[in-house]
Amino acid sequence: MIQTTTQKSFRQKFFGDRAFYAMVLGVAVPIMVQNGITNFVSLLDNIMIGQVGTEQMSGAAIVNQLLFVYNLCLFGGVSGAGIFTAQFYGQKNHEGVRQTFRYKFWMCLVLTTVAVCIFVFKGDALIRLYLTGEGGEGQAAATLAYGKQYLYIMLMGLPPFMILQTYASTLRECGETVVPMKAGISAVLVNLVFNYTLIYGKFGFPVLGIRGAAIATVLSRFVELMIVVIWTHTHKAKNPFADGLYRTLRVPAALTTKILIKGTPLLVNETLWSGAQATLSQSYSLRGLNVVAGMNISGTITNLFNIVFIALGDSVAILVGQLLGAGKMEEARDTDNKLLAFSVMCCTGVAIVMAIVAPFFPRLYNTSEEVRELARGFILIGACFMPMYAFLHATYFTLRSGGKTIITFFFDSVFAWAVTVPIAFTLSRFTAIPVLMILAIVQGSEVIKCIIGFVLVKKGVWLQNIVSD
Repeated sequence: MIQTTTQKSFRQKFFGDRAFYAMVLGVAVPIMVQNGITNFVSLLDNIMIGQVGTEQMSGAAIVNQLLFVYNLCLFGGVSGAGIFTAQFYGQKNHEGVRQTFRYKFWMCLVLTTVAVCIFVFKGDALIRLYLTGEGGEGQAAATLAYGKQYLYIMLMGLPPFMILQTYASTLRECGETVVPMKAGISAVLVNLVFNYTLIYGKFGFPVLGIRGAAIATVLSRFVELMIVVIWTHTHKAKNPFADGLYRTLRVPAALTTKILIKGTPLLVNETLWSGAQATLSQSYSLRGLNVVAGMNISGTITNLFNIVFIALGDSVAILVGQLLGAGKMEEARDTDNKLLAFSVMCCTGVAIVMAIVAPFFPRLYNTSEEVRELARGFILIGACFMPMYAFLHATYFTLRSGGKTIITFFFDSVFAWAVTVPIAFTLSRFTAIPVLMILAIVQGSEVIKCIIGFVLVKKGVWLQNIVSD
């Protein structure tokens, strides 16, 4: 009888009913679809460039790693305000949502201006950091030239991407995930069509190679932006915050201060964390240019599979954040427990599929057998650690939903710079350990974060309404 009661209690704590999962999937699936299609087209884009040559593929991979830092800085910049947006929406405070939107706009404008200046004046030097490993001088010079071509075109896509993130993040935090999904689908279709026509020179277009891939990406971002902006302002009944949105761009000083207090750790966290990931990639690249190509191939397919735990993490931020804003603390805790369990279970299944795909996917690329073998190993390692990362991602967003941004700062970026980066730096420079083993050791070290995250979530330090005033 005791055992039956315990089992029942376990099920009630970590498993929801049909209505619960319908609610979660209603939020998560559109995000998965949008991110999935985006990453699938990135995969096709990557394969198309990979068919042209390893140097062009590696050049694009290096630049995308640098742009990844900008993307996460932007994500961190809007995330602080996003905590308030979700809780304001839970209170039905539409003016509060408008004010957080305006804050996001100014933050994104500043970050994008800084990023463009860095890439224009220091882009060459940043790309060279990844070309110091083993490999011929000619191969390194070609990779650098292709990378610069790709970078300077991609910079034109930063302004529309900046505005898009301001709108799309606000819509998601208000529970509208379908429209950003539809806009994303339209954008990736545009990207796919122009990738094919411009990379290979089809239907009378010139053969542009890597430059064609960059142009296609920029065009797709303008298309996605137009769809989201037009829909938002033509459906004001569904988006009350859009009414009078640009009546002023001023943000109240009191709210700005509160967002900065909560949001600055997130911005710094995302900046430092993305910088840590770039540093890790640079450390791995010391094992040779083949490693750069292999990690690019594995990263493309891994990102496609990662959409599951990313979308479920976003669901934690949205659903738990809204419950906290409404003052429903016990319901927030219960929802979070079930979301954590659901995320880990889903990603365990995804990891199995990823491991099955690992031997076959690298063969789609026109590259050497050594690069293919490295890519296969990277994919298998990613699959092994995916359930762990699902738990970490959901834990991170749980803490963030309650405004515990200082904790997430130490949990995420400080851990990366204090633990994972030194491990990779030391092993890559002072040992002869193969790169696959280095990657496995680095990722395995994050088990420590799982333990810390479990304790913090269980204690309920995140159960906090930050917009009650």
